[in-house]
Amino acid sequence: MFTLSSEQRYLLFNKPTDMRKSFDGLSGLIENTLLSNPRNGDVFIFINKGRDKVKLLYWSGSGYTLYYKRLESGRFELPNYQDKKVGGVKLNYSHLVMILDGLSIKNVESRKHSSYPHHMRGEEIQKV
Repeated sequence: MFTLSSEQRYLLFNKPTDMRKSFDGLSGLIENTLLSNPRNGDVFIFINKGRDKVKLLYWSGSGYTLYYKRLESGRFELPNYQDKKVGGVKLNYSHLVMILDGLSIKNVESRKHSSYPHHMRGEEIQKV
């Protein structure tokens, strides 16, 4: 079964991709353009020029898994990135889910999560 989680790494291929490409064609883009190993456990994201189709390629250990989604209306919104020469852009899980759900990510900003000081972990937290 193919599941996505915050534990995985996500890499968005930043050039429009021909959606006729399948396992071999997409893994070739990863090897030749991103200079990365498509079997390294990362999830690679490809979006077409019209931004209405997306494919995710993932090596599951025994073979490739390919996820394909087409929007009936609208377009996938992509994050802004400064360096257009870079082949891929790292995404976090939250941004990926927002992109796949068709949500706007333009004004998304991450806030610092609060954390307890080291000495307050464990049983002392339960007493509060």
